[in-house]
Order: sequence, then C-alpha cells, then structure tokens
Amino acid sequence: MVLEAGPQEIISYFYGVNIHRKYMLRCLQIAKNGLGTTAPNPMVGCLIVHNSKIIGEGYTSPYGGPHAEVNAINSVADKSLLKDATLYVTLEPCSHFGKTPPCADLIVAHQVGKVVIGLLDPHVKVAGKGIQKLRDAGISVEYGIMEAECREHHRRFLCFHEKGRPYIILKWAQTTDGFIAPERNLRKSNPEPYWITNTYSRQLVHKWRSEEQAILVGTHTVTEDNPKLDVRSWTGKNPLRVVLDREMRLDTGYHVMDGKTPTLMVSDPKHRGKGPKTVTYAFIDFSKNVVGQLCDVLHEHNITSIIVEGGAKTLQSFIATGLWDEARVFTGTTSFKKGLRAPTLSGRLVHTKRVATDTLNIYRND
Repeated sequence: MVLEAGPQEIISYFYGVNIHRKYMLRCLQIAKNGLGTTAPNPMVGCLIVHNSKIIGEGYTSPYGGPHAEVNAINSVADKSLLKDATLYVTLEPCSHFGKTPPCADLIVAHQVGKVVIGLLDPHVKVAGKGIQKLRDAGISVEYGIMEAECREHHRRFLCFHEKGRPYIILKWAQTTDGFIAPERNLRKSNPEPYWITNTYSRQLVHKWRSEEQAILVGTHTVTEDNPKLDVRSWTGKNPLRVVLDREMRLDTGYHVMDGKTPTLMVSDPKHRGKGPKTVTYAFIDFSKNVVGQLCDVLHEHNITSIIVEGGAKTLQSFIATGLWDEARVFTGTTSFKKGLRAPTLSGRLVHTKRVATDTLNIYRND
C-alpha cells in the first residue's frame, strides 16, 4: 500500500512510524522501573503526547497498585489536553476488574484522542477486549508498534500466559575446568564455602534475585550449603524460596525453613501433614515428570518467573526436559581438578560480558 502512494504520503508514513518508535522506546525505558515489583502483573510503560510534547508518563506500580496508564493520566497537569493527545503503552490496556479497575475504562472516561499499543495482551480476560472497548468508544487505536521489542520486554508475563508456566532462568558458576563444586571429601575436611566467582558476580546474582518472583534449589544444595537465598547484598524484595525436598528431610535448622522469607516446599504426598509450619507445602508425584509438575505448581501460585540455582541434578533436569528459557553461566578463574561437573546445555549464546575477573555467558533456549 505504501509503494502505491505518492512521495509525500510515503514521507508521512515513515515519519509517523519513526515517531511511534521514538515514544514506544521511552515507554519500554520507563517500564523497566517496575522490574521485581509488579509481578504477577506485567511491568508496563505508558506516556501521553500532545502536540509533539510528552505531557505525562507512568509505569506499573508494585502489585496491587495503579497500572501504568493510570499513573500516566494522573501525571497530566491539564486533563483537558487528553482528548487531543496520543497515549502510548507497551501492552494492551486491561478491560477487566482485578486489584484495580480497567485501564480501558479510564482512557474512555477521559476521551483520549488516540491510543498506540506495542503488544496485544494474551491474558484470557483481555486478549483484544481492551482494544475493542476503546474502539467502541470512538477512540483511534493502533497496535503492533515495536512488537518484537515489547515481546522481549514482557517475556515473563507472556511465558506465563502463553505457555502456562513461569519464565525459567537457570544460573550456575563453574570453574575453568568445568566443575561447580569440589569433591565431597574436600568439603568434609574443610566445610568453608568454595567461592568460584568474585564478590561483584555474587552481588549481581543478588540483584537478579530481586528481579524475579521465585528462586529454586534442591535438597542437596540446602544440606551442603545452607543458603539463605535472599537479596542481602542488594536492595529489593526477597524472592519466594522454592525447595524440592522429596523425603521432607529439612528441618528448621536450615535458613530456608526459618520463616523469615516465604518458602514453598515441594514434597511427596506421603508426607502430607508433616513438616515444620514455617513453610508452605505443595505435593507432586516424583515418579513422573517432576519439572512439568513443578511448573504446574508454580503456575497455580501465580509465579511468572523463577531462577533455578541448583544443584547440578536439578539444573540438568530442567535442561533435559527443555523447560528453560534463559541460562546465566559464570566462569571464574579457579580450578578444582576434581569434583561435581557443571551442567551441559545447548542453547543460543546471546551475550558475553566480563564481571571483573569472571566471564558471564547468557544463553537462550529458542
């Protein structure tokens, strides 16, 4: 259609597309402010433009608070300008009542002139209904602007609603010779932590924890390392601790059982009714597909993203079933010569960076 237009129409078309991209990029930029606080809601970015000037912007508040569109509209000093303004938003405005009223209703109430959307919302309660509500009210709507970039930004939310499971991030640190832990006899004689990575990498891991809803480890990791699985080296909310403990071996002597941070213990049904009351329990059949059942449990608990931190057997089980989206692998400068081998995976290497003396490789499971 563009090829059949005249020169001026072509210039106007591409000018409009570029302007849309400019403002949608800003939406994506401010949307990142919600990382780690909005889930299970998506972290949406929104801005309002009048006569080529941004007059309002906002991003999703922590879960239970106002959505991005509400914050953007509330930030506009002169609400009379809204009827001649364009509202840009990374995800289709919601059309249903949840913790807050529908954003589409608020946009209609203010008679916003035009709405430009990055991505349709796959949530069954929205899925085009927000756009239809806007159009029924006479509001001009465009969507699919920077769709690929918006999908990447909203990957956790989309994975949860399109695949019925959380976005799964695998993480481990390995030595230069491919081990994630020294041999057991050495650990028994010297139980001090054997750090593979430097302090900067370890702090980065705590930052990552603050960005996701949950963190998962197996029983062996707890008994060997007694981890806290919190964000003490960063500022933010501690993730839900998820522990696979088939035989319910763990007691309140371990940090994950102390009740200071919520813990979900996944165990065998034969142990139902047992165990400390400091944690919440879920039960699965360990003789069947453990990872698949675990994803179902996490979906039922509205967990949109999780970091799997170990141990090697747990990590490899996710790799073997193909149920992972991203892997973050540190390689330090030490070597163990003998010990527990690091997991092996085949994925697409998307990024490599140095963290002081460590190397961080990030993979995607396409």
